[in-house]
Amino acid sequence: MKKVSYSSSAAIALRRHRADAKRIMSKIERYASSGAGDVKRLANSSASRLRIGNYRAIFEETETAIIVTHIGPRSSIYS
Repeated sequence: MKKVSYSSSAAIALRRHRADAKRIMSKIERYASSGAGDVKRLANSSASRLRIGNYRAIFEETETAIIVTHIGPRSSIYS
């Protein structure tokens, strides 16, 4: 299992979306442990995105860690 860490902006976003925070975090943990989830690499970037319903988690992945940099609704995460 890879270690998951959250940037300060991702932690703030989790607090902002408190109602869905538990579901978002469980999907990220599931991806970290098993690799299961709807993940795609972002164009012209080393980052990837994880689809969690109408939310997206943008993260960088190494061999031992996942660093979540942004979390937000699909409509505003890419802008």
